[in-house]
Amino acid sequence: MSILNLGILAHVDAGKTSLTERLLHTAGVIDHLGSVDDGSTQTDTLDLERRRGITIKSAVVSFPLRDRTVNLIDTPGHPDFIAEVERVLGVLDGAVLVASAVEGVQAQTRVLARTLHRLRIPTLIFVNKVDRAGARFDGVLDEIATRLSPAIVPMSRVEHLGTRDAKVRSEVDRLRLADHDDRVLAAFVEDRPPPPLRVHGRVHPVYFGSAITGAGIDDLIDGITRLLPAATGATDGPSAATVFKVDRGPAGEKLAYLRMFTGTLRVRDTAGPDRITGIEVFTDGGCETRDAITAGEIGRLRGLGSVRIGDALGVRPKRTGQAQFAPPSLETAVLASRRAQRGALHAALAELAEQDPLINLRQDDERQEVYVSLYGEVQKEVVEATLAEQYGLAVTFRETTTICIERPAGAGEAVEFNKVEPNPFLATVGLRVAPAPAGSGVTFRLGVELGSMPAAFFTAVEQTVRESLRQGLHGWEVPDCEVTMTHSGYSPRQSHSHAIFDKSMSSTGADFRLLTPMVLMTALRRAGTVVHEPIHAFRAEVPADTVPTLLPVLARLGAVPLATGAAEVTGEIPAARVHELTRRLPGLTRGEGVLESAFDHYAPVRGPVPSRERIGPDPLDRKEYLLRVVRRTGARQT
Repeated sequence: MSILNLGILAHVDAGKTSLTERLLHTAGVIDHLGSVDDGSTQTDTLDLERRRGITIKSAVVSFPLRDRTVNLIDTPGHPDFIAEVERVLGVLDGAVLVASAVEGVQAQTRVLARTLHRLRIPTLIFVNKVDRAGARFDGVLDEIATRLSPAIVPMSRVEHLGTRDAKVRSEVDRLRLADHDDRVLAAFVEDRPPPPLRVHGRVHPVYFGSAITGAGIDDLIDGITRLLPAATGATDGPSAATVFKVDRGPAGEKLAYLRMFTGTLRVRDTAGPDRITGIEVFTDGGCETRDAITAGEIGRLRGLGSVRIGDALGVRPKRTGQAQFAPPSLETAVLASRRAQRGALHAALAELAEQDPLINLRQDDERQEVYVSLYGEVQKEVVEATLAEQYGLAVTFRETTTICIERPAGAGEAVEFNKVEPNPFLATVGLRVAPAPAGSGVTFRLGVELGSMPAAFFTAVEQTVRESLRQGLHGWEVPDCEVTMTHSGYSPRQSHSHAIFDKSMSSTGADFRLLTPMVLMTALRRAGTVVHEPIHAFRAEVPADTVPTLLPVLARLGAVPLATGAAEVTGEIPAARVHELTRRLPGLTRGEGVLESAFDHYAPVRGPVPSRERIGPDPLDRKEYLLRVVRRTGARQT
């Protein structure tokens, strides 16, 4: 049987997990439909998921569906857990994007649709809840066409819409299909039967139905099995796999979830420094222990103690490796309620960071605090509950703050020469810092001869540059810049007459690691930096008569309206003010306002420049920095 790795994606509460239950029931994997409200669904296995009624972690379940084996991945719908969705996208062959016939296209629906479109992942759209009061047909199609993609093909009609008796009948809108497929248009002109529909990343069949009653599910299954492409990849080719999830087993062992693209991995094969000790492949509603995992399959591997999410085993697949969504824009300090549990808290957060690298731990040893990055307040509540239930740790949080970034305002250079005061280190380091395009990352270049000193010293400088740029002049990360090494030098290995190596006479890697932050920050200070804050694009649907009342409030919140219609305002707003706008909108619009917002870009901060307390020795304060690093490392000081 061919394999299809299928993702189910949706805005929260669109019925995504209920649809997963219905597909499993139809396929015969489960005898009874689980309920999100009752906490009895197959894919929401965490106690926290069952209590809250939301999906927090992606879950895999495999089952036969007609002539295919479907590996179905249920993903979170809440925007606070978008990182879980991001990691899944790179392993999919196709997707079903779920929308509600009542609420229609929502903010998260649009974010997901744009990403699926950009990655050209073949996607079916399923409009759920046709049995609910207030369900719409033409209105939802219009929303999909205007907000998601005009390239849609309705595949069904609904009778008794908005009632428990809602029925769905298959009826392909061939006229719409002809607009997007020249083969179909030619068939109409020549008065012959149209050819089968082809689904790719730009044309989206739209199915209507109800996951609760089962209406329209057979048509959707027909689309999944006929229209979405199966996994490809030779089993005898080079091994290529991507790790998309990391979890812990009952004994605390690391479990790596991966998708094989080509080739085969076997028990006892090596993967970097590790050796595979166990393989489980998802199949027939469960996991089957096997000796190997082959192309197209999704499995769970043991023994990979050093593996991280996003790692490639073997050759890196071309489809993976790039972030699709914005990074977290919030940060908070996590504090252990009991001082004796500080060490245990850090260890627990480190494990959680394995499962979600975007938590991005920052440890402040002096203040004995750990900082985590977040997408929203719900994620913070989940972290708190997880620490309490899985690790027995009671914690509190500092007030959540917005994460800014710094970008160089211009170019700046600095150099410190070996054996020239006030440089206390046996190293010469010269660096030039210059701006780089947004999103390009940190680029490190050599403006000196590669053979001018040992390669290990160049490596020490580059690694330290990248680490030091996590805190710029105002304490925020500098994610995009070009750094060129303009000067280099060292003291060759020296020995006394009795051939004993003398560190006081010879350069070591520590000299370069300790000198580089001072040179880099001096260059950055001369270049100057501009602090940027995250900006969200927003769209507010409001009663027409409330628009004049809303506009002054938007102005006070720092929002910039870009377009104003009779009952709609679109524009940009600082991420730090989105929560306040969400809170105030109901009172401004008689409870009828609907707000959509999503990260769009970074922009220079208007008003007072925010700063973040630095962690570790501060190279911007030369005297304090040297005192701390010399005391800590025992380095030379002249």
